[in-house]
Amino acid sequence: MAEYCVDFELISELMDVETFASGRGIKNVRLLNRKYGFAKWRKRKGVALIRLYNGNECFAELHWYEAHGKGRKEMKVKWILHGYE
Repeated sequence: MAEYCVDFELISELMDVETFASGRGIKNVRLLNRKYGFAKWRKRKGVALIRLYNGNECFAELHWYEAHGKGRKEMKVKWILHGYE
């Protein structure tokens, strides 16, 4: 399975958001603390309608890191979803 990492723009709100790792469960937690400041980081995922760099619109599963007061960081497209409802 390929991982998609492309430039994109969020068109819709994030849906079906869930946390799937936190604290020591995140491999990059030391890097996140160094880069953005110490916080209780969570790795989250959700689905949204996005516009790709080439102008195409599609639903995609997105992954990102989030912490209180820090916002969403390092959001990336994990999977392009076809026919998501």
